[in-house]
Amino acid sequence: MAWRNLPNAITLGRIVLALVVAPMVMYDGFSWRMAGFVIFLAAAFSDLWDGHLARSRNLISDFGKLMDPLADKLLLAATFIPFYLLSHWTEPGTRFPWFGWKFPLWILVVIFGREAFITVFRGFAAKRGVVLAAGNAGKLKAVFQNLFIGAAIFWYALQSAAREHGWNTKLWEYWQWFHAGFTVVALTIAVVLTVYSLYVYLRDFGSLAGKKQAAP
Repeated sequence: MAWRNLPNAITLGRIVLALVVAPMVMYDGFSWRMAGFVIFLAAAFSDLWDGHLARSRNLISDFGKLMDPLADKLLLAATFIPFYLLSHWTEPGTRFPWFGWKFPLWILVVIFGREAFITVFRGFAAKRGVVLAAGNAGKLKAVFQNLFIGAAIFWYALQSAAREHGWNTKLWEYWQWFHAGFTVVALTIAVVLTVYSLYVYLRDFGSLAGKKQAAP
């Protein structure tokens, strides 16, 4: 069975972890959110591991090709959507590390719009005999998305701890500025690479489709 393939089993495990992360992030408690942070790290690193195993052991399968991107998108949804809900409705009093201290809707539109478009566009390209593989820009985009997600979950965990323990020191104030700055930079780069990687996909499709038409 396909799921008994080790990389596929890891991918399925990442789907389960994504479903677990979302409620942990939403719950206002340091222990719960730190557990969510650790689980997210495990899920993020498993993405690197299953891909390496599949390639190194020649275990690439159609099941894995289908489920791996699905697991990645589910992990995005399990974190980005809670961030938006927390900053706007569930926990609006907790500042979100972004300009204006709210998680903007347009970022969700850019991130998930790109993912939806690429999914549809790959099918469109495949019907025309053009295979669009993941490029370096897309891989780097995923790295910065994960850096942002990890930093944001950790931010919410520390905000819960500050409320629980009444943190009100200069050290805590300075840390918040550093932490917020790191998170903003990671998210900014992730958004830029999201748009750039989409451009690369379209450029590569144009180049490959042109070569295919020119071939005798």
